[in-house]
Amino acid sequence: MDVNPAPLLSAADIRRLAAELGIRPTKQWGQNFVIDPNTIRRIVSLAELNPTEHVLEVGPGLGSLTLGLLDEAGQVTAVEIDPTLAAQLPQTVQLMRPDSTEKLHVITADAVKIPAERLGEPTVLVANLPYNVAVPVVLHLLEVLPSLTKGLVMVQEEVADRLVAGPGSKIYGVPSAKAAWYGQMRKAGVVGKKVFWPEPRISSGLVRFDRHDPPTTHISREAVFTVVDAAFAQRRKTLRAALATLAGTAAAAEEALRTAGVDPSARGETLDILAFTRIAEALADH
Repeated sequence: MDVNPAPLLSAADIRRLAAELGIRPTKQWGQNFVIDPNTIRRIVSLAELNPTEHVLEVGPGLGSLTLGLLDEAGQVTAVEIDPTLAAQLPQTVQLMRPDSTEKLHVITADAVKIPAERLGEPTVLVANLPYNVAVPVVLHLLEVLPSLTKGLVMVQEEVADRLVAGPGSKIYGVPSAKAAWYGQMRKAGVVGKKVFWPEPRISSGLVRFDRHDPPTTHISREAVFTVVDAAFAQRRKTLRAALATLAGTAAAAEEALRTAGVDPSARGETLDILAFTRIAEALADH
């Protein structure tokens, strides 16, 4: 790390900017701004960026993390839903990183709905995500952007734990199984409440992901995810019962499960994504 790293936004800077813009962080958009430069440096360091990489940042807010990303990456595309914040971001970069203005592309949009072609081909996702949209945003972007090879996202800690949970865990569920289709998820750290404004009620977690090839199969990802959704719709049910509607009858579900090498009396939380893929194949082949 540099002895004299480039300045990042301080807590005073962020409050001043927000006041100038008439911004009050809203619950609707889950806005909690990072006010601690050391936390920004930690996130950027854990993302392991290099100067050739194109980073996608979702919800840049007032630009705390954006400045840190511009110091390390070759290009940053920032997607911001709040038009006031989106309009301010290039001005903040112009002021604090005048040599990096050409590296920044700001898009005013909802990250869950944005078409992939508007984003180019980013290779890394780094973002401080609102807890209420974190899982949909991560899964959507992994689905529509095959160019993403890795990422580091900051989310509510319980969301982080769900994303990285493995089969057999009490918190393993739909987000865990679907995330495992795209890559390996691991928890990279915890971030306390004091580094945010406003201060959230609970801590945040850092999730690092590295993409791998999805399971090899002749059926679609949608078909596999339909099985995952059905398996967890009523967690206490056995897979034979949980998949009965999808299969047509409980007997057909049992036959597909046995074909897939899965115990019909097992529950969804015991299966990994490969097992869900085999079940989806068995259901499709019947």
